[in-house]
Amino acid sequence: MERVILHSDINNCYASIECLYDEALRGKAVAVAGSVEARHGIVLAKSDPAKRCGVKTGDTVWQAQRKCRDLIIVPPHFDRYVKYSELVRDIYRRYTDEIEPFGLDEAWLDVTGSQGLFGDGVQIAHDIRTRITKELGLTVSVGVSFNKVFAKLGSDMKKPDAVTAITRQDFREKIWNLPAADMLGCGRATVQKLNKYGIHTIGQLAACDVRFLRNVFGKGGEVLWRYANGLDVSRVCPDGFVPVSKSIGHGATCVRDLQTPREVWLVMLSLSQEIGRRLFSERLAATAVQISIKNNALFVRQYQHPLPLPTQSAFEIAEAAFSLFQSVYRWELPVRAVTVRAISLTDAATPVQTDLFSATAKTAFSTPACCAKPPFRTVRPSTPFCRAVLPIPRSGNKKTPAIR
Repeated sequence: MERVILHSDINNCYASIECLYDEALRGKAVAVAGSVEARHGIVLAKSDPAKRCGVKTGDTVWQAQRKCRDLIIVPPHFDRYVKYSELVRDIYRRYTDEIEPFGLDEAWLDVTGSQGLFGDGVQIAHDIRTRITKELGLTVSVGVSFNKVFAKLGSDMKKPDAVTAITRQDFREKIWNLPAADMLGCGRATVQKLNKYGIHTIGQLAACDVRFLRNVFGKGGEVLWRYANGLDVSRVCPDGFVPVSKSIGHGATCVRDLQTPREVWLVMLSLSQEIGRRLFSERLAATAVQISIKNNALFVRQYQHPLPLPTQSAFEIAEAAFSLFQSVYRWELPVRAVTVRAISLTDAATPVQTDLFSATAKTAFSTPACCAKPPFRTVRPSTPFCRAVLPIPRSGNKKTPAIR
């Protein structure tokens, strides 16, 4: 039996939910955006009137206000979005138990086994769309297809409040003329590389020699080729499925630029606390660390390095991340944002062979070198770029306090 996959996308999710809470916003140009003062002033969602003025998700607040003079900026309320996301999924559960969320506002549904009860995929999509509008006051766009990639393309083709079906018989006519950037898996860097080789549409990608794509993009190139040719066979995960984490990371955009290594260390140590907590709760250990550094020209570089032993220690992760940062960053510009990520995760219970007399063993069983020297001091919570009270290195001759 041919699979029937739906992809449902709540239209203008954050902005639409804000309009439910404040009727005065309805029909007006509204954008949900973070705090400019905290340097999070990016448009997260916008209403249809704002969209017609050219406001785009990802615009800075000042860019959005230049495009739309009457734009109303609303701060985000994520508790509301989580609440409505769960209410929408409750409606999905009336039709299937195979529901795979893709963010708060999107989800795939496999309704192959539900057609005997509720009709074909298009009928189910229309029922879901009608129920969500009637019960919650939100609208959704739904794509219907035989795989997940084309179902998502369908939900993007007609907005708002629409159903689009892409079948095995007509997908070439419907999607092969679309830009390659519209397809799942084609990010900005991938599209730039495709364009360099004269590949601009999904059809051109589908017509490529798969060996060429594999040489250029590795395994990912073959995946893109399969997506473009309608050969995606990935399944929709069951409702409530929690995938095993492949990496655990935490990042922050600082309220002011970081000018010194000591400031970067403090931020990295603060970020690593959450990483260590999640590693412990998920019973995982990191065997490598990755950092992402954005300077105040908004240029991002990413680096990674293996760890000597698997670890759950927030301090060891922070120390490795800072050591990597020190070795690669040249301080041509101040640092605006920092992300630390634990990667190459393994089961924390996996036995590891160590040598009591090696440098690796000393790292594992003794206080890290940067903990003992230089000495540490405690930073008050009022420090503008970090709110946690954490030890950070500094120069001086004061005696190092015991680490408990």
